[in-house]
Amino acid sequence: MKILLKICTLCAFLLFGSSIYAKERANIYAYSRDVPQKSIIGETGAKVKLDEFNGDFVMAVFWSRYCVPCIRELKGLSNFVKETKNEGIRVIMISPKNEWISGFSEQRQFLKRFEADNLEIYVDEKEALASALGIFSSPVTILISRDAQEIGRIRGSVVWDNSDFINYIRKIKADKG
Repeated sequence: MKILLKICTLCAFLLFGSSIYAKERANIYAYSRDVPQKSIIGETGAKVKLDEFNGDFVMAVFWSRYCVPCIRELKGLSNFVKETKNEGIRVIMISPKNEWISGFSEQRQFLKRFEADNLEIYVDEKEALASALGIFSSPVTILISRDAQEIGRIRGSVVWDNSDFINYIRKIKADKG
């Protein structure tokens, strides 16, 4: 009986404590930073830089198809995008180009399998942008203000579709974005 109680307590913590933990992982800077001038490639084949998303509050999610926490959060991230789509919050997914042998069509199929095919996707050729940002593991989310300044980061996995966390992001956008 004690083991069952411990298991239930742990499950409750994992379910309800995760949004608090995600907030603790967020590092919001006192001063904004310029984003690196490295290009990523979109589905159309066009190269873009992070400062070209000027006007939107951008959440650039660096992820990998081989990262279990990244995969686990895809559906929640998709739900987050649906919930905030008309609020000027733009989520872009950036993965290493060399992970996708067949290109964007392979990536789209992968995301569809995890109910996340509505996500906006890009690839980082030779991981130049990730390297310039000092990102060497995933997932990491870079928060970029409407004036194209890096204002913070979220390291690790997040329960994206938790209402407390969504409101937390809305507050960051209102305060800094």
